Amino acid sequence: MSRPTQLSFSAIPQQLTLSVGLRDDATLANFYSHQNDLAVQAIEGITEGVGEPFVFLWGESGAGCSHLLQAACHSAGRNQRSAFYLPLDLLQQGPELLDGLDQLDLVCIDQVHRVIGDPAWEEALFHFFNRIRDAGNSLLIAADAAPRQLPIALPDLASRLSWGVVYRVHALDDDGKLAALRARAHDRGIELSDEVSQFILHRSPRQTGEIFALLDRLDQASLSEQRKVTIPFVKQILGW
Repeated sequence: MSRPTQLSFSAIPQQLTLSVGLRDDATLANFYSHQNDLAVQAIEGITEGVGEPFVFLWGESGAGCSHLLQAACHSAGRNQRSAFYLPLDLLQQGPELLDGLDQLDLVCIDQVHRVIGDPAWEEALFHFFNRIRDAGNSLLIAADAAPRQLPIALPDLASRLSWGVVYRVHALDDDGKLAALRARAHDRGIELSDEVSQFILHRSPRQTGEIFALLDRLDQASLSEQRKVTIPFVKQILGW
């Protein structure tokens, strides 16, 4: 079962050493890219310190943006580069959170749309963008809409967010979700039959992350009870 991994680097200001957890299973290798090959390639480059230093991802909830940002942090760490994941939907602090982060090799800011419209945050993001660019470091941002579609009040910030490359992260269709479910199960040593896979997909929530969360529960229960994942087992564990 996946566990949050705490990342902390000496370059991060004291107020941020608490860190935000990264999922162990958020990797580029297990992201079923589907129509998102170019976005994944750009992220691979940014984690290696090559290619475009500013990448903006956008997509509907459940498309996989958060997975990709967390995976980028894991990948950067393996490349001996400092990285930090900052999800703005989970944090209650103000824009002072950005102080000092420009000294890291890679900063991944998730759910940036949550603070758009807040004058203090918009100004802070604008100055942060300039600082991280001047430092020669990289920035990966995710939101639920493209930069030009966000209701940004500060024109300078709107122009900055349109720099670099922008990729839409496409959500998986049902065939893609089925393939991703079976691939993730295989990585965990679980062989799902077509019948069981279809049963799970047709009764689970529509977002891919929630489907994978159900697989986590099945994996843990299967290991604990030493049983194969069958339809009766799925019904028992998930209460269907």
